[in-house]
Amino acid sequence: MTSHTALTGLEIRLAARPVGEPALDDFTTAEVSVPQPEDGQILVRNTWMSVDPYMRGRMDDVPSPVLPPFELGAVLEGAAVGRVVASRSADIPVGATVSHFLGWREYAVLDAAAATVVDTGLAPAQAYLGVLGTTGLTAYAALTDAAPVKEGDVVFISAAAGAVGSVAGQIARRLGAAKVIGSAGGPEKAKRLLTDFGFDAALDHRAGPIAAQLAEAAPDGIDVYLDSVGGDHLAAAIDALRVGGSAALVGAISGYNATEPIPGPANLAQIVYKQLTLRGVQVGAYFHRFPEYIAEAAAWLADGTLHTEETVFEGLEQAPAALLGNLRGANTGKTLVRLAD
Repeated sequence: MTSHTALTGLEIRLAARPVGEPALDDFTTAEVSVPQPEDGQILVRNTWMSVDPYMRGRMDDVPSPVLPPFELGAVLEGAAVGRVVASRSADIPVGATVSHFLGWREYAVLDAAAATVVDTGLAPAQAYLGVLGTTGLTAYAALTDAAPVKEGDVVFISAAAGAVGSVAGQIARRLGAAKVIGSAGGPEKAKRLLTDFGFDAALDHRAGPIAAQLAEAAPDGIDVYLDSVGGDHLAAAIDALRVGGSAALVGAISGYNATEPIPGPANLAQIVYKQLTLRGVQVGAYFHRFPEYIAEAAAWLADGTLHTEETVFEGLEQAPAALLGNLRGANTGKTLVRLAD
């Protein structure tokens, strides 16, 4: 156990609920006193935090079976890693690096049971927010359970230059996919799918209708689709999926800023005719597979066969800009905010 002198720290709060696309004015920064940890608690100096598309949904006052809406006027939350600077827990000592869910603030006081000690000898601390965190696990669970990739499959991955998609393409290859196709926004991202992430074909959804591009890249159809976009991508994939094909539905970022109900794809009957399986993926249902996944992914990172990218913003004050950029697709790989060294 150790004590600490009086501290203050910055935190980011939700100032207003956005209508349509969020703006920087929807956030505010506050300086607050940092309390001493109580028995069984730790104080963490956050060094890295994650921003992710799902956070847009939590900015709306809409009930969810997964995570509640952010409270207006309260500090936001999300995945973070940091160093323990004070501890009143026998399980986690001062100096340990931990992951937890109280991001969007410089200092976090939390129950030790809500933190996980991470091995920074295995990978850098920030990797536990990306490739060794929930985004990597999402890609793994999607392609091994929700829509399993088999030897010789043709696989299509949307948002393929993002945190989930860039890892998923490489996992699909390891699982035996014969061809991996990815979509991204803009020619530079599309090029990087081929040169940096090992995709066989890259579609630029800003260059023209995605359905026509997918039909050209996979004239005989696809077997597996990982969906992070929804909208025209999901409709194109349903048309392209072969009989018995499957899709893992991870997200639908194309509609996150919509102000009106979004109609579903007009070709849903194809799901029946082609006996397709479309399954939603909530990563929390797969936390029991974290040890298995981290062991495999850490080995891939160590031997250089798993390539990752990060888009890093410096300082907690840049967290809102990081989230807005993420929602606009400005990132390649995982979007992170560095709070301290």
